[in-house]
Amino acid sequence: MEGKEEDVKIGANKYSERQPIGTSAQGDKDYKEPPPAPLFEPEELKSWSFYRAGIAEFTATFLFLYISILTVMGVKNSSSQCSTVGIQGIAWAFGGMIFALVYCTAGISGGHINPAVTFGLFLARKLSLTRALYYMVMQCLGAICGAGVVKGFKKGLYESNGGGANVVNPGYTKGDGLGAEIVGTFVLVYTVFSATDAKRSARDSHVPILAPLPIGFAVFLVHLATIPITGTGINPARSLGAAIIYNKHHAWSDHWIFWVGPFIGAALAAIYHQVVIRAIPFKSNRP
Repeated sequence: MEGKEEDVKIGANKYSERQPIGTSAQGDKDYKEPPPAPLFEPEELKSWSFYRAGIAEFTATFLFLYISILTVMGVKNSSSQCSTVGIQGIAWAFGGMIFALVYCTAGISGGHINPAVTFGLFLARKLSLTRALYYMVMQCLGAICGAGVVKGFKKGLYESNGGGANVVNPGYTKGDGLGAEIVGTFVLVYTVFSATDAKRSARDSHVPILAPLPIGFAVFLVHLATIPITGTGINPARSLGAAIIYNKHHAWSDHWIFWVGPFIGAALAAIYHQVVIRAIPFKSNRP
């Protein structure tokens, strides 16, 4: 079909789904499920788009940590919450950056910026294991560098204010923290699946354009709810970057929660969307 094509990115570049710009959207009857991404795709390693996508994930996660942790430091350094943006401002910083960065990188890497999102999409066979692992490594490296730059501005201020590291706050148990991370990540990853659903994109042409907005808003809302409990992780790279640069004992004692919780939440969201909402395992392969 002639004309430009618009990428609806959720995983590997090679397995993207496309809808020509300026054409009418497909009806439900015309829609066909795209083939699942292979578990291993050696040919990806020979493609520049593979490495470009990883660089995009690194850069996006770097910027995400830089802006969000710098906002946290500004709030904690103030003698009064009223003189700063407060918890609401922190939540807006996290959600707003995700909105902007998903918009900027969705057409290059899919705009994951979060190992839990990558894990959920991998379970749904939206990208290969090779790409998923590569994304996670680049996301974690970007987060470490982003937190490191914030610490470089003023080391004493950074360390005296907790470095933006995630911990279970006093008054809550580790179980509370784990539950908050599971549910919060479920909300995020479920939103990602819904906002990037290829069938909805085929039916409603505005969905790919608006996808970053609900994703960023989900991050904002989850932060409002769970900052008092864990500081809100829902992103293992964000938690790892802050923990490594801050590097104090209490930042590591609860760190497992910020990997186990998000990965469980992402897995549940993937299963719920693919099995319950889309009922993909129960669909016939017949035309």
